[in-house]
Amino acid sequence: MSENKGPTTRKSAGRGSYAVGDERRRKILDTAVEHFGRWGFHASSLARIANDCGITQGGLLHHFRGKEDLLLSVLAQSEQHDVERLFADEPQSYAAYLETVVALVEDNTRRPGIVRMFNVLAGESGNVGHPAHDYFKERYARVLGHTVDLMEAAVRRGELREGIDCLAAGQEQLAVMDGLQLQWALDPGAMDMPARVRAFLDRQFSDLSVTGEGLPAA
Repeated sequence: MSENKGPTTRKSAGRGSYAVGDERRRKILDTAVEHFGRWGFHASSLARIANDCGITQGGLLHHFRGKEDLLLSVLAQSEQHDVERLFADEPQSYAAYLETVVALVEDNTRRPGIVRMFNVLAGESGNVGHPAHDYFKERYARVLGHTVDLMEAAVRRGELREGIDCLAAGQEQLAVMDGLQLQWALDPGAMDMPARVRAFLDRQFSDLSVTGEGLPAA
């Protein structure tokens, strides 16, 4: 029996070290979200982020190559959450997709740090030299393209009216959602963001739908 203890102990120790490393990486990402959301990318400091994590800057750089790598990793983590919400399953209808959008907004009210970070970085990234410029440009194109594809499919199956400008409707939808998100981040207690988003989507859907009816009651 004693001959088996060595390998078992080493294997358990290995799993433990991986778990510690994963936990530290998650803490760094969560802390970076707060820093990027508060100060933006350029004014954020790896040294301050590391200090708030209780590690050295060298310890942080063990997990991320630099501040730009950390930024893109934070954005990728946030993106994965949205992808799982919006793109994982094919919606049964366009109305069902809009309900998924409202559910995502509801999720975001429980992630204020992510919302603040998104608002700050999206504004900063308008500068072509910003490290997140390509990310946000591609993200908006991807989300808009997905929305337009779903609307056009809804037109073909008779859920939405023929002749509507799907591109303009999709752009309007993104603009309203981001505008409400910005206002909510400034004063979360001033509005029920999911309710506001749903009210807009309900009005837009009733204008575009064949029946002229809004979204089914929540």
